Amino acid sequence: MTLTPKTGKVILAGAGPGDPELLTMKAARFLQNADVVLVDRLVSKEILTNYISPKAEIIYVGKQCRRGVSTPQKTINELMIENALLGKLVVRLKGGDVSIFSNILDELESLVANNIEYEIIPGVTAALGAAAFAGIPLTARGYATSVRFLTYYKSDVVTDEYWKELANTEDTLVFYMSSETLSNVVEKLTAHHIHEDKLLAIIEQATTPFQNVQVMNLYDFKRKISTPNFISPTLIIIGRVVSLHENFKWLANSSSKEFYFKPMSLIPNLQPEKITNVS
Repeated sequence: MTLTPKTGKVILAGAGPGDPELLTMKAARFLQNADVVLVDRLVSKEILTNYISPKAEIIYVGKQCRRGVSTPQKTINELMIENALLGKLVVRLKGGDVSIFSNILDELESLVANNIEYEIIPGVTAALGAAAFAGIPLTARGYATSVRFLTYYKSDVVTDEYWKELANTEDTLVFYMSSETLSNVVEKLTAHHIHEDKLLAIIEQATTPFQNVQVMNLYDFKRKISTPNFISPTLIIIGRVVSLHENFKWLANSSSKEFYFKPMSLIPNLQPEKITNVS
């Protein structure tokens, strides 16, 4: 009699924006039982140390857009499929939430094409973590009733008409992965006469011990930030709700310029790297 090998399972899970205690209980349970964990760059070292079984193989598949070294999405897909077909429980652990500005669609399509069982476990996305740790409600009565999650990395993907609409909306605007283009974002919004009471919050390394929040009027940006150089990850919040930071901030800014998440350029021999010691 020929036995059919058992196919494993893939868990697509969010690790939260930095603070390891923002990991969900469900994600933690799967990590404790995983055979293989494919981990992003923006995942706390404490999660790797404290929540993953010592028997699990941890494979670093980090990405850092426009910064050179990154693990190709094709490689990540192949690692998921290869290990699942060996009957292993694979956790694909992403920073933040799995469905906000991630490549989950590519991964889901690969899993379905190979008839591999999977689950999706949400995580605390960066916008919610950063806003909470900065004391900025993203919607608040009298300030904003809606919020938009955006990213801006190419000048030709947003029309001038849409910039005009963004400048005039009452929604809170949250920009992911846009710190390198922030000068252009500010220029576009001010060119379309965004109201002066809509403030800008720049939140570096949110929810970590190195969190730093800067709040200013958009029209003062060039004067206050002459050479934009922010530590990744950085999240941008724009809107009237930003004015609430001063009254409700509960976490002091860090004076440190250390990296909570090691940059890709400082991690040797990726593509991908197997972690044997995370202590």
